[in-house]
Amino acid sequence: MAAGEDEGGVAVDGAFMRGHPASLIALVGGAGLAPVAPGTFGALAGLPLGIALQQLPLPAALVLVALGFVLGVWACGLTAQRAGVHDHGAIVYDETWAMAAVVVLTPAGWSALAAGFVAFRFFDIVKPWPIGLIDRQVAGGLGIMLDDAVAAIYAAALVTGVVVWGGF
Repeated sequence: MAAGEDEGGVAVDGAFMRGHPASLIALVGGAGLAPVAPGTFGALAGLPLGIALQQLPLPAALVLVALGFVLGVWACGLTAQRAGVHDHGAIVYDETWAMAAVVVLTPAGWSALAAGFVAFRFFDIVKPWPIGLIDRQVAGGLGIMLDDAVAAIYAAALVTGVVVWGGF
């Protein structure tokens, strides 16, 4: 189902997105309204954010990543309530935030960036343990954000491990 289609709640479209600041954030300014693969578009939106954060001292970047997580719990949770669906496909802030976190947590470089993107999308889609469990059992904005946070940790660990062992 396309992100903007009704998933059992209300229609999530541009008007819905503009109806509350939380929804504008949760749909990443419209990236979540992509007709196909909205999560991938959300993750792509996280790349420039992550690259910008990578320019900061690591402690400052980590503080901003943590604050972004808190913002996402609020924005995604409220938007899910407004939409009437736990994790509507158009809610992509979690992917945007998580991809930015992967970039911050991995070594700089185009190879690591590409590998981090692929690894994050893999873990976010396949949802190995405990990601799938979190996705199914943790409600609200925390659940929406937490499964992507674990996918980001898995992706960052994999990419960093490959870099450390001389893969890139």
